[in-house]
Amino acid sequence: MADIQTNPNLDLQKLPKHVAVIMDGNRRWAKSRGMGSTEGHRQAALNTIEPIIERCGELGIKYVTFWAFSTENWKRDEEELKGLFDVFRLGLASLAARFIQKGANLRILGDINRFPADIAKKTLEMMSQSKKNDKIFVTFALNYGGRDEILRAVKKIVNEKLLSDSITDEVFSLHLDTAGIPDPDLIIRTGGEQRLSGYLPWQSVYAELYFVSTLFPDFSPVEFEKALFWYQQRDRRLGK
Repeated sequence: MADIQTNPNLDLQKLPKHVAVIMDGNRRWAKSRGMGSTEGHRQAALNTIEPIIERCGELGIKYVTFWAFSTENWKRDEEELKGLFDVFRLGLASLAARFIQKGANLRILGDINRFPADIAKKTLEMMSQSKKNDKIFVTFALNYGGRDEILRAVKKIVNEKLLSDSITDEVFSLHLDTAGIPDPDLIIRTGGEQRLSGYLPWQSVYAELYFVSTLFPDFSPVEFEKALFWYQQRDRRLGK
């Protein structure tokens, strides 16, 4: 097992409870190496995500969420989408099984019904197999968009015919995809862009936002700990 931390200045008593990640830069990483875009996604799935999850587990960070596919990603060309779906199948066949064996509870944000039937079915199976695990809670946002999530929550509330006076922050949160998951304390976006692009708009109101130019396939546990150390320097007043 790797050392618990590589940054000796990291305070293990001041770590975020929930870290959410926007995995940006896979295609640029592949293009810079003369590869097809799918290879960037494959590199991220096979060599980047798992070490970050393992480091979270070693440090005691209980919740980590990765944005893997947005509602806007359907606009990409058919060949890239096919490659992405193959990467998802690879992840479900190998990575998800390993996570579950290590005690991870797997969850999904977003509407997976639009994905190919075999991916949706396998995803639900993995979630069911891991539902009793509680070592770490690993969530993947698939076919996720923040506005879409909020609209779906509103529709649920309307369908339940809740009285307006009963709709509090807490009640609304229970109708979101993240029900039961604490709001993220830290959101990391790799790849150099400095925007959330619709990632967890309701949940991110008090999150610290860390933007880094490193492309996601190169985002190592060492880079992850740099983000954690930056987070620990923030004065989190939370409106007080």
